[in-house]
Amino acid sequence: MKNKLDDKIIADTGVWIEFLKNNGSIFPLMKELLEKDYIIAVGCIFGELLQGAKTVREKDIILEYWKYLPKVDEYDIWVDAGIYSSENKLIEKGVGLIDSLLFVLTLKNKFRLWTLDKKLREILTHDMIYPG
Repeated sequence: MKNKLDDKIIADTGVWIEFLKNNGSIFPLMKELLEKDYIIAVGCIFGELLQGAKTVREKDIILEYWKYLPKVDEYDIWVDAGIYSSENKLIEKGVGLIDSLLFVLTLKNKFRLWTLDKKLREILTHDMIYPG
């Protein structure tokens, strides 16, 4: 039997930004994934979204998604990401700590990652990338 988390997807900050801007190539698919409860909320992504919010309305919309989306245990994930990044020399490949964290969360939980970041996509295996 499939685990409920097997179909979960992390949408990175760039995907969220395009969704919130109603980008026609992102919006319909993201909307469908949100409606099916496939998208996982990750703290650092929502922190970045809130950092870039320009109005109270934008902040409120982001916080509504944060409030209702499923989340995963992020305990020690920053430490795990730092270790993984160091051991795999990700910083030398242009992959920073937040992207390392997304990679480790994806790997540990058998999620898939939807990212527009070319450097991050380069370190993901095919089965980790959404859409695959």
